[in-house]
Amino acid sequence: MTKQISSILLRKLNKNTLSNIWNDFKDALAGSSHDYTQIPLSRAVFLLAIPMVLEMIMESVFAVVDIYFVGKLGADAVATVGITESVLTIIYAIAFGLSMATTALVSRRIGEKNEQEASKEALQAIITGCVISVLIAIPGVVFAKDLLRLMGASTLIVDELSTYTTIMFGGNLVIMLLFSNNAVFRGAGDAAIAMRVLWIANGLNMVLDPLLIFGIGPFPELGIAGAAVATNIGRGIAVAYQLHVLWKGKGRISLSGLKLTIEWLRIKHLLKISLGGIAQSLIATSSWIFLVRIISNFGSEVVAGYTIGIRIILFSLLPSWGLSNAAATLVGQNLGAREPKRAEKAVWGVARINLLFLGALSILFIVFPEWFVRLFTNDIAVINSGKQCLRIVAYGFGFYGIGMVMTQAFNGAGDTRTPTRINIVAFWMIEIPLAYTLAIQIGWKEDGAFYAIIIAEAAMTLLAAYLFKKGRWKKEAV
Repeated sequence: MTKQISSILLRKLNKNTLSNIWNDFKDALAGSSHDYTQIPLSRAVFLLAIPMVLEMIMESVFAVVDIYFVGKLGADAVATVGITESVLTIIYAIAFGLSMATTALVSRRIGEKNEQEASKEALQAIITGCVISVLIAIPGVVFAKDLLRLMGASTLIVDELSTYTTIMFGGNLVIMLLFSNNAVFRGAGDAAIAMRVLWIANGLNMVLDPLLIFGIGPFPELGIAGAAVATNIGRGIAVAYQLHVLWKGKGRISLSGLKLTIEWLRIKHLLKISLGGIAQSLIATSSWIFLVRIISNFGSEVVAGYTIGIRIILFSLLPSWGLSNAAATLVGQNLGAREPKRAEKAVWGVARINLLFLGALSILFIVFPEWFVRLFTNDIAVINSGKQCLRIVAYGFGFYGIGMVMTQAFNGAGDTRTPTRINIVAFWMIEIPLAYTLAIQIGWKEDGAFYAIIIAEAAMTLLAAYLFKKGRWKKEAV
């Protein structure tokens, strides 16, 4: 009799558990309003992480699909994308820094239950992003060919394929606003809106890519320039949707009724926090520029293989960034609510999930790297380079899983200085010198650069975990 009762209770418990998970999943996608400083922590992580992970999954699918279509144009086209994106990382770094500061400020005000102040912070972040993007676009368009030449691009790329670079720099406004606006939504806990934005941007890009690259139907055949046009159209429409929601929507942040004036004190405070985020991102991403410069010594096929390998790696890492963004939001809101222990517990919980996910995924890339690379190219030289990149870098996935959560936790607290210092050590003092030594001086060629990546990431993670445990971030004033 006791066994029968236990069995009935267990079935009921399992049924209720599955029902609760399904209901929470629907709430997460719908963007239901919750106080993430009060509901059970596991549920808070789930509700924030689901839309953020799905958001990043779409971003990672876009990265793979984009390079798939460009790959049909040959190794030089892929190399053009790789070299251009290595330079565009400067723009991404600035957008990343602004978005980190925006998330920290908005989430802290939301945790303090002050939505009006959070909205004012959001508006000044948008104004700042617009001004910076214009300052970048003008020299980027004028000196596009010179930038490619400086990065070691071939004469063919500089003379015939530089239109891609020109368009991407000219349209950097959509990158800046896409980052900043989604940072507002994430900081406010409106993760479902940020998810929908990226689904719109990348969904449109994936549809337009083949149409504009190959000239299908009534569309013009633009070649590699078509990839840039498709990206900017998709992102531009998504930004228009973001602005509509911010001014006309019913989310936690509403810009309706706010005066479109520049508030220098808010912008100064935003930039002060942003500088640390920009610096940490520039330090990290500039290392990729130097890596591409080192790898370009070994030919376009090797650069193309590296580009494909990195795109596949981004495919796997971006969902983990979604989890990390959830941790950043929870840290900011819980510090605003004066719950630092709850913030710390959230970070370690997310780090464990990330470690398990990326650890399992790394096995696939280590065992079957060639299969993944062959999805994008049939060039044997490109395949050989790409599979080596994928296999070697995958050995460090466990470190990446923990490290990205730790750095995002600091950023969510508004402590952008600590990750900056960590990045200086990991990327400039370890990765670049080591990559040059292994690849050029010792003669390991591109493999040396790939090994330098995982060694630097491991150092970054260990240092970040140590500093996080010390707990100074809990006292950060934002």
